[in-house]
Amino acid sequence: MELQYSELADHIRVITLIGSLDINGVGLIETKFTGYGAGEKPRVIVDLSGVTFLSSIGIRLLTINAKSIASRGGRMVLLSPIPEVRSILEVTGLSQAIAMYDSLESAQAVVLA
Repeated sequence: MELQYSELADHIRVITLIGSLDINGVGLIETKFTGYGAGEKPRVIVDLSGVTFLSSIGIRLLTINAKSIASRGGRMVLLSPIPEVRSILEVTGLSQAIAMYDSLESAQAVVLA
């Protein structure tokens, strides 16, 4: 699992994940992932386009961080999951809790709102 971080205009944070979001992958990136969502009113876009597998521990990582960010007045959204990952997010109900978008522009508009 690889984690890449960048910032867009208006302090929007983009966390790009690449690889398998399983027990090993989460172990490699969890601390950095959580750190990038720190602070007051963070606006975070998690790019899942490079995630090829999502397990329950990966779902837990996303859920806990989205709740933490929301509790501090921020917003976290998911961007461009591949069809297999999107299906898992929908079946587990996570797509109801964390909004998903297929375009960066849509995701940006929502985290700024």
